[in-house]
Amino acid sequence: MTDTQRPAIELLIAAPRGFCAGVDRAIQIVELAIQKHGAPVYVRHEIVHNKFVVDLAAGEGRDLRRGTGPSARRRAGRVLRAWRAQVGARGGEDRGLDYLDATCPLVSKVHRQAERLVASGRHILFVGHAGHPEVIGTFGQVPAGQMTLIETVEDVAKLNPADPDNLAFLTQTTLSVDDTRAIVDATIARFPTIVAPKADDICYATSNRQNAVKAIAQSCDMVLVIGAPNSSNSVRLVEVAEREGTSAKLIQRATDLDFAWLAGVGTLGITAGASAPEILVRELVDRIATRFDVTEREVEMTRETIAFKLPRGLEAA
Repeated sequence: MTDTQRPAIELLIAAPRGFCAGVDRAIQIVELAIQKHGAPVYVRHEIVHNKFVVDLAAGEGRDLRRGTGPSARRRAGRVLRAWRAQVGARGGEDRGLDYLDATCPLVSKVHRQAERLVASGRHILFVGHAGHPEVIGTFGQVPAGQMTLIETVEDVAKLNPADPDNLAFLTQTTLSVDDTRAIVDATIARFPTIVAPKADDICYATSNRQNAVKAIAQSCDMVLVIGAPNSSNSVRLVEVAEREGTSAKLIQRATDLDFAWLAGVGTLGITAGASAPEILVRELVDRIATRFDVTEREVEMTRETIAFKLPRGLEAA
């Protein structure tokens, strides 16, 4: 097929998209750790929810061996303190091991809030998705029984806390902004004295990427979201696009694209979850260009300038 015979397609590429500051920091920690200490560097869990990034890191000398299933995830959160004690809480005195915490600072902030609220005697209602590593990790910061998970507005109606006037709520950082607002509103309506966090727990990157998808979705015949199925923020982007009335699909790589999806599509939206690198966006655009006469336009809603500090000992590296 010649270029003149190719159907035209306009690509609306959402911005912000892709890597957030927390993911950038986590990957940088692994890279600098191997520069400073040499291979192998062991990562307790997937450094980010993206197979391309994990495989690339492993190929460059990082040993990303990790367990699978509930027990491994539980160790990533619930047994974090015990694991630190095993390797040595102050630099590995017991086994000669060093460890670096690559948890996003915004997630760590939620952990500290949970600890303070429980220490003050409050029971926490935690808005999140059961089984997500962030939820498991947050529950692992406090004694068992001190937090209750709520996933839906219907869950709020079923709650029967022992002390309804001594509650607080926190949320997972990668939720749908709209869904979470509905759950929080229902929670406050039922428990007017509940203590809210000082600032929204949903991270800036999640909110920004959802707003960017909203900005393009109604102008698109379809939206493709690049991200992993176990990436909460990526799955939420698909849901956001669909709620705007647009067909949307989650893909991990350009090779996952079925060209049959694009039949009759004149305008295609593209975005990427916070764990997906920009190279995967360009890979997708290039694949589409093998069948279509492509024009692309970036739709930028806001510019992100946030950066997080590295752990002590890595700044010099």
